[in-house]
This record gives sequence, structure tokens and C-alpha cells, in this order.
Amino acid sequence: METLLIKNVTIVPMTGVETWFTNGYIYVESDRIKDVGRGSPPDSRYSADTVIDGDGMVAIPGLINGHTHTPMSLLRGYADDLPLMEWLEQMWAVEGQLSEEDMYWASMLSMIEMIKSGTTTFSDMYYGMNRIAAGVEQVGLRALLTQGIIEGNDGGDEQLDASVSFVKNWDQAANRRIHALLSPHAPYTCSPALIEKIVDRAHELDCSIHTHLAETRDEIRMVRDSHGTTPIALMENIGLFTRHVIAAHGVYLTDEDRHILSSRNVGVIHNPKSNMKLASGIAPVATMLNDGITVGLGTDGAASNNSLDMFEEMRFANLLQKGNLENPTALSAYDTLAMGTAGGARALGIDDQAGTIEPGKKADITLVDFTQAHVLPVNDVISHLIYSAKAEDVAYTIVDGRLLMANRELTTIDEDEVFWHIAAIKDKLL
Repeated sequence: METLLIKNVTIVPMTGVETWFTNGYIYVESDRIKDVGRGSPPDSRYSADTVIDGDGMVAIPGLINGHTHTPMSLLRGYADDLPLMEWLEQMWAVEGQLSEEDMYWASMLSMIEMIKSGTTTFSDMYYGMNRIAAGVEQVGLRALLTQGIIEGNDGGDEQLDASVSFVKNWDQAANRRIHALLSPHAPYTCSPALIEKIVDRAHELDCSIHTHLAETRDEIRMVRDSHGTTPIALMENIGLFTRHVIAAHGVYLTDEDRHILSSRNVGVIHNPKSNMKLASGIAPVATMLNDGITVGLGTDGAASNNSLDMFEEMRFANLLQKGNLENPTALSAYDTLAMGTAGGARALGIDDQAGTIEPGKKADITLVDFTQAHVLPVNDVISHLIYSAKAEDVAYTIVDGRLLMANRELTTIDEDEVFWHIAAIKDKLL
């Protein structure tokens, strides 16, 4: 059994606003946190295979990217500055040419970026997911994976069958790091009849559902013209929320919509940078949190962001609420960090495993270097994590007690190999 000890470190466990402390230690046995304490560890009891001196560092739960499309890193900067529906047409035209091998290498590029910026868990919706899952297994991240279903001439049955096979083959794989889900892409690409079929299969498989909901005014208009109601109310009527649902975006919500989301324990994933870049609107995050809705954060794909940096995502989420509401107290630094950690875990339904630093949880930990000029002096650790820290401040990224990055060096991915393949794919397609 491998053991890991992190000592002399400031710890932000995300178990409460005032629970962080300096000069602490974290002891890990195998893939789980065994002990978290203040002061020096009892050396006689906690001799470890690997010891990290965390002096000058802050330990936070690994960041959780609640909604992304990892192969879209290949399309970073492609077809920029377009509204969502036009942008989607451009994306789909190129995506139709991607092979599963292309998707694999593009997802590996995304995993490099996520590990380097302290993300330990991501929730991915795309195609070619068998190869992406193989990449996750190799690299060591935690992931919720699903093949997006868009209704075609066959009514979506072929894609649904492929998605069901994926869930059966991959759910709980890689030491339970992989969670496989079903995914109707959106209410404007899937009919109610198809979504009902997906819900039935999710019940049979006992799995969660990941979808896009209430993202744009065009979506609201299309659903209202076709069904006379909002996307959220439509999903309630057809039974989507009888399963645990991860709903990306949630930009346009009525009072009734928010009541449904709260009462059904839907995990809403806010994607501030993507929503701003595509001019989709500003999600009412502060109101959702006040209503008791669980809100996590996601980057969306790198084609609409154009990065997978969760530190940037947290900062944008916070400042966007303050600026839009003209209220500096609209969203606190702690509540923002929670959306990127503990709240994100709750939104994804994995809070029994991740999202906090406490005994019994999986050892998913990010160590942030607080010795750089832009975070000094350290007057407020939580504030600095949201308003000052950068992705390049991440020194260690740990998942299941395994160091995926140590002293800013990746341990499970050959960057040069990935970059070579990305260049070849770009030359071929773009």
C-alpha cells in the first residue's frame, strides 16, 4: 500500500468557511485520505513512501471541471466571434471529420492543460468516448464521461444503443475513477420521445444524466414555440429529473424553473467564460445559490472558452456576478471556491468521494504555490485563491493519492508525443 505525506502546508479543506488552517499535514494511504491534522505529523505513525514539504503552499481539494468537451481543444480559436447556433454549425462541420484517434489525442491535450492547472475531476460530453476513457484510465484523472446523443434520421436509437454499451463497459472502471453517464445533448437536438427513452435506460443502468439546458434565448424561444413552456419545465414534464441530472448552463430561468431545479436536486454547471464569449447571457448564480440550488463550475470546451483553466473560471464567475448585480457581496470568494470544489462534487453526485480534504475521501488534492509576487503578502488565503492565484501556480496535482504532476512536471503523459499528434491532426483537418 503506497503512502503519501504532505507536511508544513496550509490546508483549505472546504468543510466550512472558517476551517482552513496553516502548518498542517495530510496523510494518505493508497487512494484515500487517512488523516488531516494541525502542526507536525506524528512521524512514528506516519512514515510515508513519498513526502512533500508543503512550505509556502496551499492544499485545496482538486478542482472540478463540471462541464467540458475535451476533444474540442483541437478547435481552440477556430470559428471565433459567432453566436452559438452559427458557431455550432461551424463546429459540427469539422467534428464530422474527426476520427476516434483524433478525439483521443485532442482529449489528451485537454488533460495536460487540466492537470497543469490543478483540475483532478472533469465531466466530459462528446463522441469517440471509448478512446477518451482509455486516455483517462492511462493518465489517472477522475472523470464523468458520456457520449452526447443528437437525434438523427433513426430517431437517435443508434446513438442511444452505443451510449448504453459505453456505460456498461466503462462505469466504475479505472479503480472507480470513471463514471459513465447518458446524455441527451439538448432539448433543441433531442425530441421529448427520445429523452424519455434515455431516461428509461438511465433507470435501468442506474446512472446519471448530463445535458445542456436553458443556455440561450434562442433555445428558450424554440422550446416555447414547440412545447409552450420553458426547457426546465419541459424536462420536468417528461421525467428527466427523476434521475440525477447534471445541467450545463442554466442561464435563463424563471422562478418556477429554479423551484424545479432546487426540489429535484439538479446539479447546475455554470460556464461563465463560454457564456460570455458566445454572448449567451449571464446565469443567475447568486440567486440560484440563495434558492438552495447546487451549482458547480465548468469551462465548456476549449473552442468556446478558449482555455480549461478553472482558476480563471472561478475568478470570472465571481466578478461577473458582482458586476452584473452591482453588488460587491453578490458572491463571496469562499462560495466561489466551493463551486469549483465541494459544490462541484455535489453537482456531479460524487461528493462521497471528492470535493473536500477530510479523512475517508479520495486523495484528490491540488497544491498551489503561494510564494509568488502576485499572491504576496498572504493577507487572506481564500481571497487570494480566487482573485490572485493563477494556473501556473499549481505545483502538484494529485488524484487517488497518485502524483499526476510533481514540482510542475507531468508524470503520466508524454507532452511531446501529444503535441506531435495535435500538429499532425491540425495539418490534416484545418
